[in-house]
Amino acid sequence: MALKSRNKVSPNFNMSSMTDIVFLLLIFFMLTSTLVSPNALKLLLPNSKAKTLEKQTISISINKELDFYINENQVLETNIENELKKLLVGQLEPAIVLHADKTVDIEYVVKVMDIAYRNKYKIVLATTPN
Repeated sequence: MALKSRNKVSPNFNMSSMTDIVFLLLIFFMLTSTLVSPNALKLLLPNSKAKTLEKQTISISINKELDFYINENQVLETNIENELKKLLVGQLEPAIVLHADKTVDIEYVVKVMDIAYRNKYKIVLATTPN
């Protein structure tokens, strides 16, 4: 007597839930990768509750060894103004974001701010949020 079972197991595997997980991970990594700071220099910035509202066009960084960088390119302190004029020529509202290590003396920060004031550039001092 041959009995046949009515419950047959299907050997097919449903991939729809796996593709949903892959797309969710893809979206997650795409969103978090845009939040990565483009500033590659490691600086200890001062803390503040204010947020930067200016559109970043040029980034000036001063590290603890008093090396000056404009957009990750090292520049001599005496050439900062000339380099800024070259990079910001023709822009209607030029803006500069100043990243200074918290151990840097204020006189170096004021020098860069004075250059921006003389040339009528908007300047924002970058800080780390509290």
